[in-house]
Amino acid sequence: MLIRHDAGERLPQYAGKRVRFAVLIVESKNRIPVEIVKSQYSYILFDSNGRLLMEWDEKEARLGMDMLEPVIADKDKQVVDARHKFARKRYAREYLWQPSSEIEAAIRKAIFGRLETSRS
Repeated sequence: MLIRHDAGERLPQYAGKRVRFAVLIVESKNRIPVEIVKSQYSYILFDSNGRLLMEWDEKEARLGMDMLEPVIADKDKQVVDARHKFARKRYAREYLWQPSSEIEAAIRKAIFGRLETSRS
């Protein structure tokens, strides 16, 4: 499986490229999609052989941990620990992208079978 970094799984057409992808959670009723509940637009990086770049995943995971707020805060300190806030901004800048209205419309059309120009 590609996501598990199986050495035999690769996509040579994406070798050495950073590719945008979207993950959507869709609510359905009677197997008919009715609403997009959550969406995330991210990047994925491939090595020169078309396999997922493991170092990219590890770096993303480390930054994800840095985004967590400190569990123990020293109330007596005059310095505020804002590393998690800076990590969130860095994560958004390096790992996320925002779709254009045309891309969003195309995704909605693929899910709901009709072209929608505005969000419901």
